[in-house]
Amino acid sequence: MKTIFITGISTDVGKTIASAIVTEALQADYWKPVQAGDIEHGDRHTVEHLISNDKSKIHPNNYALHTPMSPHAAAHIDGVSIDLLQIKKPKTDNHLIIEGAGGLLVPLNDTQTVLDLIKPEYKVIVVSRHYLGSINHTLLTINTLKEKGFDVALIFSGDEHQSTEDIIKKMTGVSVIGRISEEPYFDKNVIKEYAELFKDRL
Repeated sequence: MKTIFITGISTDVGKTIASAIVTEALQADYWKPVQAGDIEHGDRHTVEHLISNDKSKIHPNNYALHTPMSPHAAAHIDGVSIDLLQIKKPKTDNHLIIEGAGGLLVPLNDTQTVLDLIKPEYKVIVVSRHYLGSINHTLLTINTLKEKGFDVALIFSGDEHQSTEDIIKKMTGVSVIGRISEEPYFDKNVIKEYAELFKDRL
């Protein structure tokens, strides 16, 4: 069974939509260990709302923090400290999709980042979205993961930007699963269509 960790080059680049699509494509379980902000309508609720298969299980967050900011700071406001020893991968006989918080080097506490949640056996999908500076952020993210020995793939999110994508592909050599376009909305049917497109590349 596969464990796939989904991270982004920054915040708000489309990780949760990508997570829903990959979860639906593999009829996998979904888990977001750390949620910061909007805990009543967090990313796990979004994914649950967007998938339509009856095999996936949505696992609870280990840390659900009230403030929408970096987890280490949100935890401080809540009067807790994020302890990675308390973050246990859910037991499942199914594929598991894990969604990170923000980007790869977002701090979880004073010494550890989201990168420390990723185990050597996980496949990692990086979600990249075009903006000024996104090439740098994408190369830094992918190169850090490759240096650590991870199997890395890429999903582009948003409108196509050919020259940006060409140089990222050329300089990283990672496989591209596909693109999530700038859709007017995302619902179960849209997620299912992307799941069918991506399924054979996962």
